[in-house]
Amino acid sequence: MKAEASLDMEALMATVSEDARYENFGDATGTLIGKAAVQKFYEDFAASGAHKLHLDLDRLVVDRHCILTEGVMRMAYPGRTLAHRGIEVDDPDAYYLFEAHMAILWPIGPDGLFIGEDSYTGGDGFAGIAERRIDPADIVVYEPAGT
Repeated sequence: MKAEASLDMEALMATVSEDARYENFGDATGTLIGKAAVQKFYEDFAASGAHKLHLDLDRLVVDRHCILTEGVMRMAYPGRTLAHRGIEVDDPDAYYLFEAHMAILWPIGPDGLFIGEDSYTGGDGFAGIAERRIDPADIVVYEPAGT
């Protein structure tokens, strides 16, 4: 998660198997198959500017074969990105709050790399998003220690 939050693509992709399969149940993202498709997803995600996110964990379950996180996902979406998605906003330079309950499973292969990500979303985090403008002072950006 730290590599994702800091957009360290090299560190992030070092954790993903060549045969990874990412599925998002609950929206139209679809299925990503293979490391190259996963990397393109993360590159597009970074380019969207919507990488300021926070998962308020209700549950964390870890074993040798899988990690599960569950809680409320909050993301600061740029107005321009929302407008590109067809959502009308009053200020394209502002950020707006995406908020949805999510459960995410990360299965782990025998080599310790992630072989997938299965995301389940309860509700539509984009519903009413244009009414949830965020004060820039409320956005905290992750910075690794020592930077």
